[in-house]
Amino acid sequence: MRDVAKLAGVSHQTVSRVINDHPNVRAETRERVLAAMRSLNYRRNLAARTLATRESHTLGIIGFETTLFGPESMLYGIESAARAAGYLVSVATVRDLAHRPVLEAVDRLAQHDVDGIIAIAPKPSVIMALTHAPAGLACVAVGGAGHGGPFPTVRVDNSAGARLATRHLLDLGHATVHHVAGPPDWPESQARVEGWRETLYAAGAVVPPVTAGWWDAAAGYEQGLRLAADPKVTAVFCANDRIALGVLRAMHEAGRRVPQDVSIVGFDDMPDSGYFLPPLTTVHQDFAELGRRALALLLRHLGRPPGDAPPEDVVVAPLLVPRVSAAAPYPRH
Repeated sequence: MRDVAKLAGVSHQTVSRVINDHPNVRAETRERVLAAMRSLNYRRNLAARTLATRESHTLGIIGFETTLFGPESMLYGIESAARAAGYLVSVATVRDLAHRPVLEAVDRLAQHDVDGIIAIAPKPSVIMALTHAPAGLACVAVGGAGHGGPFPTVRVDNSAGARLATRHLLDLGHATVHHVAGPPDWPESQARVEGWRETLYAAGAVVPPVTAGWWDAAAGYEQGLRLAADPKVTAVFCANDRIALGVLRAMHEAGRRVPQDVSIVGFDDMPDSGYFLPPLTTVHQDFAELGRRALALLLRHLGRPPGDAPPEDVVVAPLLVPRVSAAAPYPRH
């Protein structure tokens, strides 16, 4: 820093003010300092800065190894928001969502002196692991069922999204709606089942049995073949778009036309959903907004003493995206 100050003809305090973007520096002085930094290839010593300020300006993100669109998109949304705010990001991924692997990820990030942690938390085991984070380390959970720990949470209203999808199909004129659910031990899957069931009850419609599986097209295909064999099935709400893709394939193979014979609605609004055949009506989740909300919550809680304020539960509203795969029931001949 002193070398930069000498080349620019200023004090090292002025160089420090330029580095920290202090407003009380004249424009021509700032440019002279920046030119000197470029000439000398000067880079900030982040380790020294951390020691001096006790802040690493690095955030930890806990994700898990998956090809699922939702968690992947959450990770990308959080990372993008953090980088846009000027934070470095350290990502710790786990192979599964059991308590011990998540707890080990928390410990790894804490050892790297991150200022705070944002965890993708679709299952309660992640929430439980975060409760063992070092005292004073701010944490935010994203996804799952919402509040369940002593720290803030950010999530999409999965129940509301299921109500949108189910209500849309009922409003089109379908007598009832079948549901192909995600894994029963995932809170997001449970919330979508609840929203679907509540909407049918409120409409006085028959509530068919729930069929559950994994979040992939193979599970949708398997359940879709069973549903396709029942001519009374005219509307299906799928817990995500990949499941819907499998149901579409099953209906096609069984000779059930979509939407002429069966209407299908998904959940997620994957980028490819508009290119399914036919284009998929689905429920949109704003993962970029989830990332921004999670970051804003974490930054508000940095440096706060534990228990300083009641933990917040921020809920992001989903949006129905109508396309071609859902329509009014066609007249039967």
